[in-house]
Amino acid sequence: MNSNSTAPQPPLLKFLEEHGVTLNDLIDATLEFYVPHPGVETKEKAIQILTEEFLDVLWDVNISTLVAGAFLMQKEAEAERIPGLSKKRFEGRPGLVADELIGMAIASYIAGSRGVFEFTRFDQAKPGILKRLGAITNDAIGGLVAGVSSNMYTKATKKAGSQALF
Repeated sequence: MNSNSTAPQPPLLKFLEEHGVTLNDLIDATLEFYVPHPGVETKEKAIQILTEEFLDVLWDVNISTLVAGAFLMQKEAEAERIPGLSKKRFEGRPGLVADELIGMAIASYIAGSRGVFEFTRFDQAKPGILKRLGAITNDAIGGLVAGVSSNMYTKATKKAGSQALF
């Protein structure tokens, strides 16, 4: 994780850990789609960049708001406290798209259109921790993972490209 053990922990990471999602879970889910790429040629390099990226975005209050909201919405949906959303409809699908919209919003906020494209891949395959989360929370975390994954490749490619110029 972070080499400086005295560095403060992002509040969203603490929230996620309280809900059974660790930084390693986020990294492991992202690595299920890892492909060597210029600037991120090894899994070790990917882990380093992903750790930095996650620790950066997990400080963002806007991401915290969307992710925490998804966890609250999941709890409310399971308890049938969302107006018009019966447990049968919630569990049965299709019809509910609010969860996808949250995931797309998080991915887009972090990485723009590239993040949304990446969200689609993560949403369809549900790697790692995404398989174990609820219908709403898996999309919020999927958006987080997708945005960070997209940023990793974008930044690594830019860095590798700029180094090739010199």
